[in-house]
Amino acid sequence: MQQIFPAPPPGHEVGADAGPALGRLYAYPEPGERPWLRANMVASADGAAAADGKSGSLSGAADRRVFSVLRSLADVILVGAGTARAERYRPVRPAEVWPQLRAGRAPTPPIAVLTRALDLDPGSGLLAAASGLARTIVLTTEAAAPDLVTAVSLRAEVIVAGQQVITAAAAIAALAGRGYRRILVEGGPGLLAQIIAGGMLDELCLTYSPVLAGGSAGRIVAAPRDHGTGPQASLPGRPGAGPGALTGLRLAHVLEDEGYLLCRYLRRDDNA
Repeated sequence: MQQIFPAPPPGHEVGADAGPALGRLYAYPEPGERPWLRANMVASADGAAAADGKSGSLSGAADRRVFSVLRSLADVILVGAGTARAERYRPVRPAEVWPQLRAGRAPTPPIAVLTRALDLDPGSGLLAAASGLARTIVLTTEAAAPDLVTAVSLRAEVIVAGQQVITAAAAIAALAGRGYRRILVEGGPGLLAQIIAGGMLDELCLTYSPVLAGGSAGRIVAAPRDHGTGPQASLPGRPGAGPGALTGLRLAHVLEDEGYLLCRYLRRDDNA
């Protein structure tokens, strides 16, 4: 793996011992008044967000290494229920992260799943976790069936953060209120669309896979849906936020490995 933009200063190249170097490249900024939202996604060279129905099919060794570093740096990993089911999510294991990047924190970050109706299998690997792993967080609504809430609560931390719908803003506010300030979003496209429309995305880590997927696979960001109105918790938006607005990004760095391009983008303040 090599850094091709910007040129790294002498002694800071990404070498065989990639963990510390990648930790520096992807370090979060100092905590501010609001949480920092980083999304990590992968796409084919022709823009597909999945192959064979899974984003993991587009991944490679370098992408998986960065994936591990980003998880190591995060306080919590936020994902939609559809992505959690399709990708067969499980709690993060200590062997999957870099311990030196988690100094002063729990050995692994928890997975937080956003689901309106709590349509998760209580016996799934994500909820039926082995002891010693970070307990999964389930963010849901008052519309979830009480028997499901009871069943899932035995295996995960359930947070009710909405009435009939749960917005990304409500989920993020609930996580931030529990001290999770460095939030890693791993999908899916619908959840990412909500975050972008609300002006909450600070950073996008996007890997371009050297394949042409073709077919009808969607993009990393879906068309925003109407999530209704109501007393949902919210966070302040940014100028230019909304379904019809462009979100300006600034390229922070590019890494290359065997044809994979690993790009890190930061939100542009002027949103141009």
